[in-house]
Amino acid sequence: MDRRPILLVEDNPDDVALTLRAFKKVGITNPVVVARNGVQALDWLFVRGEFSDRDPEETPSIILLDLKLPKLDGLEVLRQLRANASTHLHRVIVLTSSREDHDILQSYDHGANSYIRKPVDFDRFLEGVGQIGLYWLNLNESPPQLAH
Repeated sequence: MDRRPILLVEDNPDDVALTLRAFKKVGITNPVVVARNGVQALDWLFVRGEFSDRDPEETPSIILLDLKLPKLDGLEVLRQLRANASTHLHRVIVLTSSREDHDILQSYDHGANSYIRKPVDFDRFLEGVGQIGLYWLNLNESPPQLAH
């Protein structure tokens, strides 16, 4: 199992708590780094600002990215990730409540690996998080340069 941290980019504290609870319930024990806006997410990924002292070798196993974020929206975060040589291969799962076709299209156009709508029902959310963990942390192979 991939034990690297999960980067959860989410500004809603209730959704953060729900996601962490779901991870715990399905046995996902990876450390979780929470970025509450797009700027903070990029600062963590690019090892700058308040995160300038973190180990740059520590890359996320997956990035769970909400689209509706303060300071910098998820699509712009995704665009900047894909434009940078050090982050362009990171696995990004858009996890959002948006049901807009435009958001889905834009997410894939900007290089998302997956687009998942947040279910409102907790049991369905738990099931979805379990499937995310099984696939992305257990089954899917990371590019060799990211699999530290």
